[in-house]
Amino acid sequence: MKSFVSLFLMSILFPAMQAKLYTKCELSEVLKDMDGYGGITLPEWVCIIFHSSGYDTQTIVKNNDSTEYGLFQISNKFWCGSSQNSQSRNFCDISCDKFLDDDLTDDKMCAKKILDQKGIDYWLAHKPLCSDNLEQWSCKKL
Repeated sequence: MKSFVSLFLMSILFPAMQAKLYTKCELSEVLKDMDGYGGITLPEWVCIIFHSSGYDTQTIVKNNDSTEYGLFQISNKFWCGSSQNSQSRNFCDISCDKFLDDDLTDDKMCAKKILDQKGIDYWLAHKPLCSDNLEQWSCKKL
């Protein structure tokens, strides 16, 4: 009984991180305010996110000198702070862990900052996979 109470208290004090695996149409709805930002269309963003993270908010990709987090795969080398990289520039002034939950407010803010400073080529999938023939990335509600 004592261990059950301990586990119960732990679950209250430290709630599980909320993650989400989006569908194309769900993501389109959440990102609609980014349509046209920096000249990038909503289908381009949906395509980039699909090829970067598979629409999964908890995607983490470790590279040689950095780790990338969340839907937009934001790097801890320059854009967010993490315990794995104490020398991060943290230009978005945020913990990388914030990009792993289902609240995309901070993700979108940082993605816009990256777009403003580095351009769309920050996301390597854009040019070869998401710069033309974007009809498949549009969400047509029936």
